[in-house]
Amino acid sequence: MYGDFLLQKKSSSGSRPRIPPEIAGIQVNFCKKPTCSNYGVAASQLPAKGKNGKPDVYSIVSAGKGFPVLKCHSCGEYPPLKSNAGIQEELERISFYLSPPGVLSCPNDTCSNHSVGISAGSAAYQAFGKTAAGAKRYRCKSCGKTFADSPPTANQRTSHKNKTVFTLLMNKMPIRRICEVADINPKTVYDKINFLHNQCLAFVAHRERKLLDGMAVRRLYIGVDRQDYIVNWSRREDKRNVQLSAVGSADNETGYVFGMHLNYDPSLDTETIETDAELIGDCDTPYPFRKYARQWLGCDYDKAVKAGSSKRHAGDGTLSGDISSTYEEADSREDVEDFELPTNTSRLPGKGMQIHGEYTLYAHFFLLKKLFGGVEKVRFFLDQDSGMRAACLGAFHEEIKDRRCDAYYVRINKSLTVDEKQRALAESRKVFRAARAKHPEMDNSELNLLLIKERMSAMAEIGQWKDRWLTHPFPNMSEPEKAVCYLTDYADYDEDHQAWLYNKASMHAIDCFFMQVRRRLSLLERPIASASSARRMWYGYSAYNPESIVKLLDIFRVYYNYCLAGKDGQTPAMRIGLARGLVSPDDIVYFRT
Repeated sequence: MYGDFLLQKKSSSGSRPRIPPEIAGIQVNFCKKPTCSNYGVAASQLPAKGKNGKPDVYSIVSAGKGFPVLKCHSCGEYPPLKSNAGIQEELERISFYLSPPGVLSCPNDTCSNHSVGISAGSAAYQAFGKTAAGAKRYRCKSCGKTFADSPPTANQRTSHKNKTVFTLLMNKMPIRRICEVADINPKTVYDKINFLHNQCLAFVAHRERKLLDGMAVRRLYIGVDRQDYIVNWSRREDKRNVQLSAVGSADNETGYVFGMHLNYDPSLDTETIETDAELIGDCDTPYPFRKYARQWLGCDYDKAVKAGSSKRHAGDGTLSGDISSTYEEADSREDVEDFELPTNTSRLPGKGMQIHGEYTLYAHFFLLKKLFGGVEKVRFFLDQDSGMRAACLGAFHEEIKDRRCDAYYVRINKSLTVDEKQRALAESRKVFRAARAKHPEMDNSELNLLLIKERMSAMAEIGQWKDRWLTHPFPNMSEPEKAVCYLTDYADYDEDHQAWLYNKASMHAIDCFFMQVRRRLSLLERPIASASSARRMWYGYSAYNPESIVKLLDIFRVYYNYCLAGKDGQTPAMRIGLARGLVSPDDIVYFRT
């Protein structure tokens, strides 16, 4: 599969580093196998020698034209090279909301007080009455400029309808129905979505900066998965849809959702970037060394569409068969971390730019790393996705080696009918009753561990990497058939500890959030397709603008974490310690720092 690789450079391109350089502390170009001696050890920038003049522990070979990968001399794995700059760009995009809020100061950029906030008091400013809307006004003592501390709702003519629109959006009301109920036009609805998005980000940033500051959390059990969304075609001349994917993370104990990030950047200008990429020869440059490494360029998308159909592998309908086919599909790719398979019925967005999904995955885990600074131990339960595995093991390699972090694959058979789920549940209860009769001296917790340890002794190796999978003995209606693979097994836990962690393996928190996204957001409900030719579909309620998906996911994450209480009367934010009580939508809509 892999051959010798020599980076081909245009004479004008200058000298290119052996591997992409570290950017802002991010370097992911190393072996991702936790038990390998090279795990977390980055390849050398020197052509043939490593540190201290010794040969590097990696070679650079090719997985395809213009696609360099590392070959680990210790374990023989082939991790693909990635642009650290591209990961950092994506991390900045998804974490910008956590930046400290701006300081209100003199708006005159030539004034000496321009960078001096009003907290300086009478030394720099004097109170100067109020505006007609009641906002405090100040006058700068240096230049005499007057300015006001305006509320977020300044210049809104229908600010009294903000809460109404917020509540309707979060309860599956389509845009046209919101217009009818709130008596406003579509433009006003979208203006208010923009406003609500800004308010939700400001509110949640104020709370989540506590995590950035190292808020103490003893344990987190994080389920990570992806959910796909369809963006409708808007021109009859081109009826291909845009398919995007969002990665989400939620804690199984508290239900708190730490992020829901779509692989789409609305701030980018497609025409400008495509033109510049052509001028600098980005399409002829190896992927990890490109200026636009994280963006899907048109030249790459067309090639991916042609190659995509040959990479699809269908399972046999069984859980083990589906797991095996997922491994086969990953192994057939040039880039084992790239999960996206464009087809001739899909296209790139007309506005903004689609981001390579693996770069969004890496950025997502690096953001979690920043948020989890005060967490004593974290366990990740990942959907079986090679890109997700690499991103998790790449971002958290220090914590994993220090044994403060573990990662598991969790695969659930979601194709079972209700009757099949009930039969699986009945069989599980039968097995448990038999164990209870055999060991009457044990309590339920001890019996659970006993049955899991029995399954541990019969784990099966699946796939070319010979990963060992445990078939979980305790199904439920949401996870009726489940298999778990321990990805960071250093053989340093005793059998009871391992069994307890296998028992904790679940995706229920993130699956619950995904279900609520479908049920509560009209634009993102599971598509009801109307037939069209060549599998080109128009979806009844789906969005036409991918930016709307970004904003609604951000808004709903805040609403879900802070406003929706469970059966225990608490919200996810209350359980994790970021809220003392139920947060009213008013507190978010009219939030001010």
